[in-house]
Amino acid sequence: MGRQFLGATPRRWLEYLVAILLGQVIYYFSLVPHLPDVLRHHGSDIDLGMGVNFIVCVAVYGLIRLGTYLHLR
Repeated sequence: MGRQFLGATPRRWLEYLVAILLGQVIYYFSLVPHLPDVLRHHGSDIDLGMGVNFIVCVAVYGLIRLGTYLHLR
């Protein structure tokens, strides 16, 4: 096991970062133009748009982990 920072390796932190950044790009440039206003995230409000944004980021992270798992098999 390598070095850890707050319980995660640097590789895992990189996966988190890529998932968040790529999730944001997908949400704002691909989904937002087609979503109804209630599912869009508005500023610093906690709303349904934040939940949709979170789900997109989690899905991207899941795909990254799946790809890593399949690659290492």
